[in-house]
Amino acid sequence: MENNPLSLLELNALIRRSVQACFPDSYWVQAELSDVRANSSGHCYLEFVQKDPSGNSLVAKARGIIWSGTYFRLKPYFESETGQAFVSGIKVLVKVSVNFHELYGYSLTVLDIDPTYTLGDMARRRREILSRLQQEGVLTLNKELELPELMQRVAVISSPTAAGYGDFCNQLAHNDFGFVFYTRLFPAVMQGEKVERSVISALDRIYREVDHWDVVVIIRGGGATSDLSGFDTYELAANCAQFPLPVITGIGHERDDTVIDMVAHTRVKTPTAAAEFLVNHLRRTAERLETFAQCVYQEVPLMLSRERERLDSWMARIPARVQMCLQREGFAQERLVKRLEMSVQACLQSERHRQELCLQRVENALSVRMQVERHRLELFSQRVKAASPDLLLKRGYSMTLKDGKAVTDASLLQPGDVVETRLAKGRFKSKVMEE
Repeated sequence: MENNPLSLLELNALIRRSVQACFPDSYWVQAELSDVRANSSGHCYLEFVQKDPSGNSLVAKARGIIWSGTYFRLKPYFESETGQAFVSGIKVLVKVSVNFHELYGYSLTVLDIDPTYTLGDMARRRREILSRLQQEGVLTLNKELELPELMQRVAVISSPTAAGYGDFCNQLAHNDFGFVFYTRLFPAVMQGEKVERSVISALDRIYREVDHWDVVVIIRGGGATSDLSGFDTYELAANCAQFPLPVITGIGHERDDTVIDMVAHTRVKTPTAAAEFLVNHLRRTAERLETFAQCVYQEVPLMLSRERERLDSWMARIPARVQMCLQREGFAQERLVKRLEMSVQACLQSERHRQELCLQRVENALSVRMQVERHRLELFSQRVKAASPDLLLKRGYSMTLKDGKAVTDASLLQPGDVVETRLAKGRFKSKVMEE
């Protein structure tokens, strides 16, 4: 053998023939995806890994490839069935053939995939997260919060470019009852690997001014279901479950609840449904207030009238009772009259006190309601003043007008256009020059 050494190519060719002879069939393999990359040719290159359950260190690794024709078919099939993107970090059951190339070495070529295995692993992870939250005693904390009666100040977590966010705001602004809602967007990434950190960051920003808001709405709307995996994490679920304001989720999917759906106060299907939930809640509050007002204006006068009738009835019965007592007992008239007068006075005083208490309760209820409404009017007045153009101009801003209308996009101006600039003190005109 020393006189006839093999070249490396010859040795690798021998290994390739041995691998083909020993592994002629295809095999189903369980593994975790790592370093998934698709190139311009449509081929997908990746690594399959297996980790030690106790220490999370790698115990096995193999290079893999999915040829473009197979990848074009398997990827959408897998993602539509699982709602999970075909990315690193997920566990899969794949059918592979074993290959050895003289130049590239050992690899596995993917021929098929079983999405039910991944679905089972995803369900297991969800169960583990929910079980951990249950053991920590925080699973239902957000659900136990009471929704404010006047739920009008809404902190929204969404992507600023999401169509669902626009639908949500439009639904609130044009509700059939004319209710006013105050919304503010806390931008976040709503798909991909950055979902968890981005949404938690938005929750942190809301928490820093938590007294300014009544409810948090997390909406996504549209997009592939394969982008939902970012909402199935322990950290995000723990933050939502323990948030001090009610959390409403409407992230645009109907098939399965994500983990944050399960811990949120209320889960709806779409951003539009989230807006309808807020409008309907405020409508029910308005109906209850209307019922209370009708009770005050209708029931209180009836109650006072009944009490007057009772009092008149007692007064009418007094002479008959006096005469009866005189005839039955034969007591001295003056003593009996005196005792009856004292009894009548006590009854009258008691009834007068009851009426005074009733009137006082009504007055207190009306006073509290007037204070609440006065406070709301003051808040509205402050918001209107804060949004005044004159106030913005005094802070150093200016307003540019063309034909009496505000200019918000410079690309709409043409060379030669005359524009008017308005300042806090005074205004001036200028002509648009070429760039």
